[in-house]
Amino acid sequence: MGTWTTSHWVMLGLLFLFALVHSGLAALRMWAETKIGARLYRVFFALCSISLAVVLIIYFFNHRYDGLILWNAQNVPNVKFFVWILSAISFLFLYPATFNLLEVAAVAKPQVHLYESGIIRITRHPQMVGQVIWCIAHTLWLGTSFTLLTSIGLVAHHLFAVWHGDRRLEKRYGDAFLKVKERTSVIPFLAILDGRQTLKLEEFLRPAYLGVAGFVLLFWWGHPWLMQVTSRVPW
Repeated sequence: MGTWTTSHWVMLGLLFLFALVHSGLAALRMWAETKIGARLYRVFFALCSISLAVVLIIYFFNHRYDGLILWNAQNVPNVKFFVWILSAISFLFLYPATFNLLEVAAVAKPQVHLYESGIIRITRHPQMVGQVIWCIAHTLWLGTSFTLLTSIGLVAHHLFAVWHGDRRLEKRYGDAFLKVKERTSVIPFLAILDGRQTLKLEEFLRPAYLGVAGFVLLFWWGHPWLMQVTSRVPW
């Protein structure tokens, strides 16, 4: 295939749209909750974000081999195992960032929490770290210009979200957040290495981590089936 296909432009557009909607709605949260309530806004936010995320995922699956083949590491010994390990680690960072599942589902009133425990001791922005690890793993495995472009777009959005998220928390919590910011780090383990944090393994003994481990195993088992299902979508 060509080095730059139509799918590259489509993915750029989808990434920009997702970033605009996701970050834009996050920025509007404080104002919007005063108008329609925290639960209704969470439902609206989730519907918009999840719908766009599903479109992104399906489109990525269906076009992951588009464009230029930059490298082919799939036949290199142990690369597949390494990619799966990285992917599993990425999920540990991506999903336990939000432990309050009832709030996520708007069953309980959604709130903004100022955490400084568990995975936040390792990095203040675990979702960004998880996304970077996921992108490294999948770009290594697939080796296409389409995958590289997608990874760069996802990482760029999450790096912006680091600044945007800190800005929102400072606006909401003021000095309380600034103190947390001083005691934590964006770069994984940096705050632990320089003595600002102490890793407490007992804080990781939570059902959320067990759930993530189960999800990784389920995803590993269902991955071939998922590829077949998404391939039927004519995008």
